[in-house]
Formats: sequence, structure tokens, C-alpha cells
Amino acid sequence: MAYTHLITVAELQDLAARGIPHRVFDCSFDLMNPGAARAMFADRHIPGAVLAHLDEHLSAHGAAEAQSGGRHPLPSRERLRDWLRSVGLRQGMQAVVYDRNGNNFCGRLWWLLKWAGHDAVAILDGGLQAWEQAGAALESGAPATCLQTGDFELAEPLVGLVGSDEMFALHDRPGQCVIDSRAGPRFRGEVEPLDPAAGHIPGALNRPFTENFASDGRFKPAAQLRAEFESLLGGRDPAATVVYCGSGVSAVPNLVALELAGLPGARLYAGSWSEWSRTPGRPVATGA
Repeated sequence: MAYTHLITVAELQDLAARGIPHRVFDCSFDLMNPGAARAMFADRHIPGAVLAHLDEHLSAHGAAEAQSGGRHPLPSRERLRDWLRSVGLRQGMQAVVYDRNGNNFCGRLWWLLKWAGHDAVAILDGGLQAWEQAGAALESGAPATCLQTGDFELAEPLVGLVGSDEMFALHDRPGQCVIDSRAGPRFRGEVEPLDPAAGHIPGALNRPFTENFASDGRFKPAAQLRAEFESLLGGRDPAATVVYCGSGVSAVPNLVALELAGLPGARLYAGSWSEWSRTPGRPVATGA
């Protein structure tokens, strides 16, 4: 059985106990201090985990390679494939992603693997905190450098991607639904700590990605997520929905939540607000 959305601590422990091949990725990060990712990993991580660094491994290195705009442009699928092979991911192997940041960053690798055509990837529900609360073993030290090379191959993408020009063409189309995953003050244009303009794409609806989680850091039950999203969508087609955030990273929990709610098909605008706000001629809205 492959886990394709969420996996619990007990289920991950069971994979290890039964010797089922899997690869765990620690995606913990700090936007204001990218160097802290390695320090966090070295301090403690799930045994056998691989460091998945947002800047180094999960984003493009240079415009020639970038598959989107924004502060964290998507890497090419080929470079992603090569990195996944280098850390031992094999065809069909279960991948598990987590962070210690409230699922702010691990969804990026979940989405990238789906984009690479790999369905067997799941988010550790509750993150490192849930692992620690269960009293599970931890490991310290720098990332391993000698891993057996994997045979991962690219396949047809399992998720949808929206580019800058398509986003501009779609954003004000009648019936189109666009969801902004940032916190309310940034959506309304009251503050903007990272990008050149404050506000949101005109017509977008605001659902901060944090609203998908219960107080214990786990995703809300599917029925609750469905009710909340149906209220937000107001009858619009979930499969015609586009989701964005600041740089295409924290939008993913909304995409995962839509899938859990049984409302699949939404696509990611990976360039997100960091691309939109830097593109001449793009309109900006403020307020609720």
C-alpha cells in the first residue's frame, strides 16, 4: 500500500519495522535564515532522514533552469530527478516528507514529487512535533554523504502547474477561483515583509494555509475540510481553482487539503505573489 497524501507516525514506524523500503526527507527551513536548515537537521531529525533544503535542493539555481518565476522558482524536472537519485530514491519507493514548521515547507517536496510523476509520497501528519510527542527515536548529526544511488525516473506529472501569463489571463475570468494562501494581513496589503508590493491578485479569495490544521498540528478531518472549502468556493469548480502564496511553497497545504476533502484538480501558480508583484502591468488589489 502506497501512502499518497498523509502518513501517521505509527504508519511510518510500521514501514521501518517491516523493512519496507522508504526514504524520509526533512524539509525544515527558516525563510529569514536559510543557513539554519542544516543546524536544525543536525540538532535532531528522524533516523535515516535526508535533508531537503528549500534553496539548495528544491528550488532552481539560475534563470536558465527555472521552471517558474518568484523567490523560489521551480527546478527543472531533470535536476530534481538527479538529486532524488543521489539521495537513493528508487522507482516506486515510498517517500515521506516532514518539517518542524507547521507544514510550511514539506509540502513543496510533496508537490515536486507528484510533478515528477511519483505518487508514493506522503506528508508526516503533525510533523516532527508529532514524532517527538510519540516518543519515537531521534538522530543528530550532519546529513549523510554516502547514500546508495537510486534509479528514480520521471513520469507524467500528477499535478497541475500554472505559469505567469496563464495566471494573468485566468485571474479575472468569470467563474474562475483563485485562492491566496498567505496570512490575512499580507493578503489585505497591511504588511509585506518580503515582496515589493503589498496586496493580492484581484479577485482572489483568502484561505491562510494554517487554517487546514487542528490545534495539534495535524490536518483537520476530511469532512471538515470539505465543508470549509465548499463554503469558500461558493459553487465554483474545484478543478478550475488556482492556488498561490508568496513564493509557491506554503500554497501546497491548501492543495493537499482540497485533495483530502475530495475536491481534487486545483493547480499551483508556482511563481505566486513574489512573481506577480514584480511583473510590470500586473494589477494589485488590497483590502478584504
